[in-house]
Amino acid sequence: MTDLRRDTRTRVMQPARMVGIVGYGAYLPRFRLPASEISRVWTEGQSSLPVQEKAVAGPDEDVVTMSIEAARNAIMRAGVDPQDIGAVWIGSESHPYAVKPTATIVAEAIGAVPHTQAADWQFACKGGTEAMQAAIAFVGSCMSDYACAIGMDTAQGRPGDALEYTAGSGGAAFLLGPADKSVAVVEGTYSFVTDTPDFWRRSNANYPQHGQRFTGEPAYFRHITSAAERLMDEMGTGPQDSDFAVFHQPNSKIPGRVGRYLGFTSAQLEVGLLAPEIGNVYAGSALVGLTAVLDSCDPGDRGLLVSFGSGAGSDAFQLRISDQPLDFPDVVPSTRDYLERRTTIDYSTYTRYLGKLALE
Repeated sequence: MTDLRRDTRTRVMQPARMVGIVGYGAYLPRFRLPASEISRVWTEGQSSLPVQEKAVAGPDEDVVTMSIEAARNAIMRAGVDPQDIGAVWIGSESHPYAVKPTATIVAEAIGAVPHTQAADWQFACKGGTEAMQAAIAFVGSCMSDYACAIGMDTAQGRPGDALEYTAGSGGAAFLLGPADKSVAVVEGTYSFVTDTPDFWRRSNANYPQHGQRFTGEPAYFRHITSAAERLMDEMGTGPQDSDFAVFHQPNSKIPGRVGRYLGFTSAQLEVGLLAPEIGNVYAGSALVGLTAVLDSCDPGDRGLLVSFGSGAGSDAFQLRISDQPLDFPDVVPSTRDYLERRTTIDYSTYTRYLGKLALE
């Protein structure tokens, strides 16, 4: 592999010490709202459905509780002492407090305090991969042997809006550490960012707004394809060198479309495509897809992960699975376990769980 670190003309990032994913864990709430139920309420069943159903946080769940569960799964898989985790970083656009970090609560719950760094990250749906890049740099610079990066959301859409069909809840946690102890080595990462106002939420607004079709070509497609193409070009790889590819999943169709444009096959995309079953879990979208891939990959597999965050930007990662067979404790739930643990709810229950009914 070409050493890119000394080439100042490139923006592909590789740390001084190679870093990998030493543990990972997903969390998805059990409640599912069928997209057909939203259509029944707002369009008498006449809407086209972008997903089959979406995951909905229960009345006792939020970004904090779900992040704790995902982080505990990642730590159990890694077999790492939480006191050795030098940073806990959480990307989300639905942190429960405007002023009070999510990360400190999670760090306390998993036993990483007090000798750790903790912070919350924001960049719409790529807050989780931002935290992941920072964790790679943190470990790669030898400031700590381990850092935890989490992407988690309890996303909401305005009642009746197109976003309501897909805005789901859930996410994933990754424990980054030395490459020789990892499940998957991060061979390189690259970011592509512009000021593209495709989606936003003002302070004190309950729901985000979006630029309709503007969110497609100039936002999602441009940023994901640019990040993926540049990373593969600089790393000297192409779709033919990958066994899997995972892209941000706003709905069921768009990740497949961008994957085909880049030259990936349906077989390379299918394992990590979870949007039909859980919707768009925002900061956890691409990351949950990666956990499903890691659950089923073979030693030596290679692949691509590309996130997207409105506003707008994409982070791309080239990953190589360890050559050693993966051996994890049986007690850690797989992503498929969470997908199959489901309870269907109706629209009225959904509005109650997510506080969409104003009582004052």
